[in-house]
Amino acid sequence: MEVYLSYFLDLILHLDKHLPEIMAAYGSLIYAILFLVVFCETGLVVTPFLPGDSLLFACGALAAAAPESMNIYWLVGIFLVSSVLGDACNYMIGEKFGNALLNMNTKLIKPEHVAKASAFYEKHGHKAIFLARFVPIVRTFAPFVAGIGKMHYTTFAHYNVIGAVVWVTLFVGGGFFFGNIPIIKQNFTFVTLGIVIFSLLPILYETVGKKLLGKKD
Repeated sequence: MEVYLSYFLDLILHLDKHLPEIMAAYGSLIYAILFLVVFCETGLVVTPFLPGDSLLFACGALAAAAPESMNIYWLVGIFLVSSVLGDACNYMIGEKFGNALLNMNTKLIKPEHVAKASAFYEKHGHKAIFLARFVPIVRTFAPFVAGIGKMHYTTFAHYNVIGAVVWVTLFVGGGFFFGNIPIIKQNFTFVTLGIVIFSLLPILYETVGKKLLGKKD
């Protein structure tokens, strides 16, 4: 039993590395699996550990290497819909049940993650919904916090859609055009680290770049 549980956890946590074997086992159902993973990663505050950026990059690379098995247009469409719906669902959970869930002190929702997302939201305002797309963990909790704070839904939806379009385009497109370069394929662990660093660039610009530009002015 422990062996199967360990394998299942490894499969979920490193889905990007197991894509070829999942495709071989489930065929076109892979699209439904990818939809659910991204929807849960963005839409449920209890699953921030699911793969996000690296999964999109790996799928883009696989679509370029084996277009007969994975269609790039299907991928982009599925990831766009699942990420937009995921954030919308997370917002509604925060709006309707957020305070009640936090008061329950459940171990499924870590207070430090909520605090981190709250601080991020306070620092960046409405733009946090867009910027959070590129920050693992914060991506999962920012919509939840926005719902608790009763952010106007039209404003939230605006940043939600724009963020999803940029996020999906960057990472799926990056994998499609660059993921099969030999040096990248052979050093995917370092590439994943690079993706995380790249994801933080918008935040660095907001916190450091604008300050430096302001000083120059």
